[in-house]
Amino acid sequence: MLSKDIAHFSEMRYEIRAYLCFLMQRNIKNHLPHIELNKIVDGIKKIEKEVGIFELIYVLDSSGSLVIDGISRDSNIECKKGENHNERAYFYRAVKEKKCILTDPYPSLASGNLVITVSYPLYNDKGDLAYVVCMDVRLERSLELVRTTPLFGFSFGIGKCVYFLMALSLFLVCSLLLIKGSISLWDALYRFGSLEILDIKDVFEATILITLSLAIFDLVRAIFEEEVLGRQKSQDSKVVHKTMTRFLGSIVIALAIESLMLVFKFAITAPEKLLYAVYLIVAVTFLLAGLALYVRLTANLKRD
Repeated sequence: MLSKDIAHFSEMRYEIRAYLCFLMQRNIKNHLPHIELNKIVDGIKKIEKEVGIFELIYVLDSSGSLVIDGISRDSNIECKKGENHNERAYFYRAVKEKKCILTDPYPSLASGNLVITVSYPLYNDKGDLAYVVCMDVRLERSLELVRTTPLFGFSFGIGKCVYFLMALSLFLVCSLLLIKGSISLWDALYRFGSLEILDIKDVFEATILITLSLAIFDLVRAIFEEEVLGRQKSQDSKVVHKTMTRFLGSIVIALAIESLMLVFKFAITAPEKLLYAVYLIVAVTFLLAGLALYVRLTANLKRD
């Protein structure tokens, strides 16, 4: 699926760029007194033999015009000498940044396929731009550059299955907690409607169970969206921090309610055990302080 290929490319972008730029730099010499076109073509042929997944290789001069016909294994793809590409991102970005660059996925005008382009600017010993060597690779095939073994795809699929089973199991736990909490709440409302004595324990129990169910549901949603559906993990970690904060916050709330319930229970039935409730309150206080510290530190990291 195209959306998954884009998400996987985003995750592996730096590895793909590092490998493709390494190929360019190893096979095509830069910053020489005289940069000869035939030497560049020889380097391209070496790259062609080493990496057979490219779609099109072409060379632009300092003005962005093709100096040779594009090299492709697909006879239907044409890229003729003399065409000008100086308005394309792969040309002006490489010239502006003066280094090997990798573009985002875009539809190729030559083939219509979604491709990425690695561009390698060549300079003479005086620092003047001579050529820009470009190589188009289809998006789905670019992922093969970092999947070095057949076991990669197998293990990747196994990992998705494991995450799916874990998310399903946690969802079942979440559902059971929600059902149990709803039953406790219904019993409390039924007694109140029947003019019976309202058992505050049922209300506390329902609140704790529903709060824990909400916390687990947030965790299940994060696991399912990121690991099973393969949506891109936020590089700024906003989603991760938000999920973790809500999960820990729900746990703290549940424990705080439990400690409050114990205070009422021990105060009435067993005052000598009231100290244990105090211990739990102190523990909740430490957890709340830890959560506040976590939120503060993650906020500082995002600003940096």
